Amino acid sequence: MTDADATGPATVRSVARAAGVSVATVSRVMAGTGVVSPERTERVLAAARRLGYTPSPIARSLATGTSRRVAVVVPNLSNPYFYDIIRGIGRASAADGYTMTVADSMEDATAEAALATDMLAQADALVLVAPRADRAVLRELQRSRRPVLMLLGPRAEAGLPDLGVDNLGGMTMLYRHLAEIGHRRVVYLSGPPGAWQNRRRLEAARRAERFGVEVTVLEAGGTIAAGHDAADAALTHGPTAIACFNDLVAFGVLNRLTERGIGVPTDVSLTGFDDIDFSAYSSPALTTVRTPRERLGSEGWHTLRRMIDGEAVDPAPEELAAELVVRDSTGSVQASA
Repeated sequence: MTDADATGPATVRSVARAAGVSVATVSRVMAGTGVVSPERTERVLAAARRLGYTPSPIARSLATGTSRRVAVVVPNLSNPYFYDIIRGIGRASAADGYTMTVADSMEDATAEAALATDMLAQADALVLVAPRADRAVLRELQRSRRPVLMLLGPRAEAGLPDLGVDNLGGMTMLYRHLAEIGHRRVVYLSGPPGAWQNRRRLEAARRAERFGVEVTVLEAGGTIAAGHDAADAALTHGPTAIACFNDLVAFGVLNRLTERGIGVPTDVSLTGFDDIDFSAYSSPALTTVRTPRERLGSEGWHTLRRMIDGEAVDPAPEELAAELVVRDSTGSVQASA
């Protein structure tokens, strides 16, 4: 018979008896907190291995006041763009011994606020990816005792630390590219109204005038269906090119143009944004803007970890650079019908 209870699994008390130490010492060793001598630590770990003891995550959380869990809220899990960011957070946080819990607000600002509050109560910290919540909700989260970080958020309005990508510069590069190959009439299919990225890309549409490009803005959304539904309205404006909020919207437009027998880029050029994995394999391959999504998630976690440790962080670091990727979906106006 071992020191474990004969009728059940090993407990912290049975490990303490086997190692000849107090229950508090076992708890400190298992939680990695406090100062325990190397000799006692080895005795505790050896006893735990011998008895097959695994500490309960719930018990450890109660003992230490931490869960070693990070909560992540995204607006749309069906978008591969957000999956790549989540992967960056997950890999980096796992390397630090944290687990990740993810929730989808489904583009609902009210649901996002409720999810953020509930999940933060059960985690050590929270990441809001591309938040849709209004300023009041974000400022309320700022007052939380636990760290909250935004990725792709409205950094100038919320007061929360925010890491982002150069959406304005990336979209501006797209319009410059279209201008250089002769386009002057462009329709921009805008994204979800609550998306900060969309607001920056709308600003780029206004700046396109400096390249001699007239941009007509139409509301669309952020999904393939949104692009498909908006394509006909875009064509009524007689554009030589259609610029889309993201690659998913561009795929929807491409599908509708194909249904109508309109060639890309021979009749209309088409652009996306994000360079998700499918963009290089559509037909034609999509001209778009590449953003460092997984790197954004990884750097976001490292910033959040410093916040968890009580360190001061730069609330608005320099945005990560975007890169123009020219493929087959854009062509010169001279080649257009």
